[in-house]
Amino acid sequence: MREFDYQRAFDVTGAVALLDADPEARFLGGGTNLVDLMKAGVERPARLVDVRELPLDRIEFTPGDGLRVGATVTNSDLAAHPEVRRHYPALTQAVLAGASGQLRNMATVGGNLLQRTRCGYFTDLAKPCNKRTPGSGCSAIEGEHHNHAVLGASEHCVATHPSDMAVALAAFDAVVSYETADGPGELPLAELYLPVGDTPHLETALPPGALITGVTLPPTRVAANSRYRKVRERASYAFAIGSVAAALDVQGDVVREVRLAFGAVASRPWRASEAERVLTGGPATAEAFAAAADAELAAAETLPHNGYKVTLMRNLVVAVLTELAEEAAR
Repeated sequence: MREFDYQRAFDVTGAVALLDADPEARFLGGGTNLVDLMKAGVERPARLVDVRELPLDRIEFTPGDGLRVGATVTNSDLAAHPEVRRHYPALTQAVLAGASGQLRNMATVGGNLLQRTRCGYFTDLAKPCNKRTPGSGCSAIEGEHHNHAVLGASEHCVATHPSDMAVALAAFDAVVSYETADGPGELPLAELYLPVGDTPHLETALPPGALITGVTLPPTRVAANSRYRKVRERASYAFAIGSVAAALDVQGDVVREVRLAFGAVASRPWRASEAERVLTGGPATAEAFAAAADAELAAAETLPHNGYKVTLMRNLVVAVLTELAEEAAR
């Protein structure tokens, strides 16, 4: 591990100024991803700017029952908050599915959004990886890729985004707030993560040196009837091989509103906009749910060993939406 300086920040302006003065510095929240990458030699910051003491640890409801979550709120506190559990159950479920209790106690909301892929080739310095070393190649395409992307990938990278929380946030149209030396800004979560293309090393649209300060969820009634379902290779803590965040509003037997986002199938949380379009105004039946999933997954491009994800995601969509429809009918 490269030797590094450490400095604790106590206000947002000071934290941003420290990073602005040192392009090789990194913000440190819970460190549950960054420190591991430093140990592996993937990340080699010259300085860590600790932001855990910043006044960004509040969960507040906005007018109309929207939600604002500060960037240093821990995953444990987010999942346990009674109003989050009541108004956004899929968000609570996603956070609880995302890590062990010890990790959730340390991990922060801002850091969760910026965690990097768990592709084994990304963390193996002996293997080519375009995300780690641009232009070196993608080892996963010809190697181990059973848990890699089937949507939105390219010949340059097939890694997936690891966050569970971000999938639920994507379904609810979250907006990310940040601060830079030039002032504050906002990005819809849908625009935060960049498409892979031929530049997989460029992962977010955040300006250089930006510090995430919070996430806002706009008011939405449908979020109260929501669910997050994750499939993983073992029942204990593990990253997803496929996941769905869904919310459903049914009037009679007709879908009035639906939200769908997929996890572990792309380099970013995948908003299933085509499936939503197909379902809205139509019947709330298992057949309709399957047809909507098929419409979304028609764009899937698989490798020899990850094609199972298409069937997995189809079944997940049908199962979760059927459960939500049954709950709405009670």
